[in-house]
Amino acid sequence: MKNQFLPLLMRVDKVVTETADNNIKTFELSFLREEDKKAFSYLPGQFAEVSVFGKGEAPFGIASSPSETSLKFSVNKTGVLSLALHRLEEGETVGVRGPLGSSYPLAELKGKNLVIVSGGFAFTTLRALVRYILDTGRDQFGKITVLYGARNPGLLLYKDELKEWSTRKDINLVLTIDKEAEGWTGKVGLLPNVLKEMAPASQDTYALVCGPPIMIKFTLPVLKDLGFTPERIILSLEKRMKCGVGMCGHCNIGPELVCRDGPVFTLAHLESMPNEEP
Repeated sequence: MKNQFLPLLMRVDKVVTETADNNIKTFELSFLREEDKKAFSYLPGQFAEVSVFGKGEAPFGIASSPSETSLKFSVNKTGVLSLALHRLEEGETVGVRGPLGSSYPLAELKGKNLVIVSGGFAFTTLRALVRYILDTGRDQFGKITVLYGARNPGLLLYKDELKEWSTRKDINLVLTIDKEAEGWTGKVGLLPNVLKEMAPASQDTYALVCGPPIMIKFTLPVLKDLGFTPERIILSLEKRMKCGVGMCGHCNIGPELVCRDGPVFTLAHLESMPNEEP
C-alpha cells in the first residue's frame, strides 16, 4: 500500500521565470525512479505537496497535463517554502507527495461547452485541464472559451503557450488586463466586466472558475445572470489547504475538508456549506 506521507524524489529539470516581477516560477520535474513515475497517476485539478528538504512542504496545484512528460508546478514567491523553491537550481532534488484531492469532472464535462475563467496565478490547474483536452480528446467537447486576466501583461503565465492557443481555431482565448498598457492589443478591464461583455451562452455549458477570492466574488453573480446554474459552475479551493490528507483540519468547511473532499467543488455544493469565502 502506498504511504501517503512519504514524498517521492524528483529532479528539477527546468526552471522557467513566468512573470516580469520574477515572483512566479514554473518548475518542471522528473521522477528519479521509473516505478514512481508509473505509479503517479493524476488528472487535471489535483494537487500535490512539494517539499524542499530542511525547509518543509506546501500544497500546489499540478500545472501540467498527464499528457506531458514532466510534472509542472508554478510557484508564487510568498513564504519560506516558496522562497526555498525559487532558490533551487536545475539538477537539484525535491520531494513530491501525491497526487491528492479531486480532479475536474471530465466525464461530466464531455459533450458540453466550457467557459474557463481565471485570474493571474490561479490559472495553473485550469491550464492543465485545457492542455489535457487539446492533447487527448478535443473532439469530445463542444466550444471552449478561455478568459484569462492579470493586472498587467507581465503577470500573465505561460506566455508562449497562450500565443500558440491564440492561433488555434478550436479554442477561443480572450486575454485581459486591468488597465491600459503600452503595446497591449487584448481586452482591458476587470475579469467580471469582460465576462459580462462577452456574455457566453449558458446552454449545455459548464463554467470553470479559479482565481483570487475577490475575483470569484464578483464573477459568480455575472455567471448566474448569464443563466449558469450552481450545478454547472465549478470552482477550486486549493488556497485553503495545508497538510493535503485531511489530518490537520486547516481546510475544513463545516464537516468537509477541502483537501480530502475537494479541492474541486460545484457552486451548488459550496452553497450547501457554512458561509465562508471561497
